[in-house]
Amino acid sequence: MIDGIIECLRAQANPANVTGMARYGISTKGALGVPVPALRKLAKETGRDHALAEQLWNTGIHEARIMATLVDDPALVTSRQMDRWVRDIDSWDVCDQACQNLFRYSPLAYGKARQWARAKREYVRRAGFSIMAGLAVKDKHASDEQFAALLPLIAEAAGDDRNMVKKAVNWALRQIGKRDRRLHKLAIAAAEEIHRQASRSARWIAADALRELRNPATVARIRK
Repeated sequence: MIDGIIECLRAQANPANVTGMARYGISTKGALGVPVPALRKLAKETGRDHALAEQLWNTGIHEARIMATLVDDPALVTSRQMDRWVRDIDSWDVCDQACQNLFRYSPLAYGKARQWARAKREYVRRAGFSIMAGLAVKDKHASDEQFAALLPLIAEAAGDDRNMVKKAVNWALRQIGKRDRRLHKLAIAAAEEIHRQASRSARWIAADALRELRNPATVARIRK
């Protein structure tokens, strides 16, 4: 099956799309330029397959790795696999696809978010906050306490001025703050504290988050 899928991906290769990816700061190493909707369609046709996901990831092909995150089974993903995959990541889109398609649905999600939030590698650390943002949106059964416990990690990482990290830190803070009234208040308080940090990245993260969290439309939506 793996050979047929790779052949299908190569048949849809588009060099113009690869050029466009570079303009958005996406790594083009091993990229074919296959659009994500085409990958989702192929993944849906393929179905869940944990072993195939590993094979796809190991090809090193950009789009095959995104497809791997779509066909893998979150219940079968192991801690070792998650650590290995995240260390392989060299592009923000693969990072976020892995977190939003797969990692946030794993029983290990909260633990990995906390672990990776303190990682040294740029994309590993981004993954920690990408998972937090995804959980804030999708985990409807989580308690406020679970998300409140993540706010100190957000504040701790706010001084990291690497672009891919600070944007994910900001993303996590905004999504947690939009979850409900209590977390909205806690996120605003966290953002105000972050703004007092003596770093440009912290001030940007806080100012951008506060702009959205205090937006009247956001406040009205949370009150509902």
